[in-house]
Amino acid sequence: MQTIQRNEITEGVIWKQLLLFFFPILIGSFFQQLYNTVDTIIVGKYVGKQALAGVGSTGTVINLWLGFFIGLSGGASVIISQFYGGRNHENLSKAVHTSIALALAGGAVLTAVGLVTARFSLELLDVPEEVMDEAMTYINIFYTGLIPCIIYNVGTAILRAIGDSKMPLYVLIACCAVNIVLDLLFVVAFHWDVFGVALATVLAQTVSAVLVMLRLVRTRDAYRVSLRKVRFHADMLRRIVRLGLPAGMQSVLYSISNLVIQAAVNGFGTDAVASWSAVSRIDGFVWMVMGAFGISVTTFAGQNFGAGQYDRVLRGTRVCLGMTLGTILALSMLEIAFAGPILRVFTGDEAVVAQGTAFIRVWAPAYAAYVFIEIFSGAARGVGEALQPMIITIFGVCVLRLIWIWGVLPLHRTPAMVAASYPVTWGITAAVFIVYYLRKNWLKRHIPA
Repeated sequence: MQTIQRNEITEGVIWKQLLLFFFPILIGSFFQQLYNTVDTIIVGKYVGKQALAGVGSTGTVINLWLGFFIGLSGGASVIISQFYGGRNHENLSKAVHTSIALALAGGAVLTAVGLVTARFSLELLDVPEEVMDEAMTYINIFYTGLIPCIIYNVGTAILRAIGDSKMPLYVLIACCAVNIVLDLLFVVAFHWDVFGVALATVLAQTVSAVLVMLRLVRTRDAYRVSLRKVRFHADMLRRIVRLGLPAGMQSVLYSISNLVIQAAVNGFGTDAVASWSAVSRIDGFVWMVMGAFGISVTTFAGQNFGAGQYDRVLRGTRVCLGMTLGTILALSMLEIAFAGPILRVFTGDEAVVAQGTAFIRVWAPAYAAYVFIEIFSGAARGVGEALQPMIITIFGVCVLRLIWIWGVLPLHRTPAMVAASYPVTWGITAAVFIVYYLRKNWLKRHIPA
């Protein structure tokens, strides 16, 4: 008989339970960011800034497609965490198998669409002609490995939803090690340049997908995956889409706004594109911390909501907000203080370092504003409220960002003005989320009468 082990997230001291869940996610995110960063360092150091710009220019396109599906499958994560917290074994199993089916079908569709639209999307971004070949090589190879990438992300979401943040960590460490070894082999030894970096990434993601699926297939718990049971359950699919579609659409619109920004950066030439790529990797370490706290509060809220502990949802959100703010403020100060030395890890080109330092000085002081967006929206999604956070984010971040690029940037066209679109929109959106959270309607409307 399948059983669910004793659930620690709905018991004990809140800050301890959040941190016990947070640190494996953080360390795992660090390794995920590390292998992405290693790609950037190896390309910048061993191939050159043209290749660095080519690889960097593909990120927003890839995130557009991948982000939509990850956002959509996030609905499954919320449902799974609630069923797990409420010890509903039958529906938990249905949600897990529907999620895996969605990963396979969605991955196949996104692979086909991505390969067909690759050149068009890069041209739409105004990628400089001198880096187009490198960009096309990287993005096409990445798309061929999209299915294992999505399987890994969905499998990890399932494990984290039931409170297992350690196994995804072990998988990411293994994946990172494989990626670094293959990067050095393919690029430094074989001189395969951008092709080698892309191939190393795809192979590492395939390893991670296999390891996660082995964990899900071999467990004896109620969330065990049986390959013969992988199919769509219509009721679960509707619930997943209802909760996940807003997050998926939010991710798409967020990515579209970033595509517009990337196009604006591309217009300033190779140095600007290369520095933007390097700073984005540095920036990623801050977002991985914030994202780890966001995942923690979503799972915490989902499981406690499923267990009927509504006051604990609110207390956990407040505790998580305080911990996240303190951490992000410290990271912001470190990034500003050591901007130059950090950027020189990626490139020896002083023009790229100078431009990257200017970007950091615009972004870093405003990271704290986004903490309110991440934590409050994460708590709301955990209890099943997905639509309103999406609406606030779309208009507060995405739409305002487009208005800035199309309306304000032409008045003073500089790379720093492009970067300023981020802190301005973060601040406005954070203010709206604070009001939204304090009203508590996001929780009240989901509590059974």
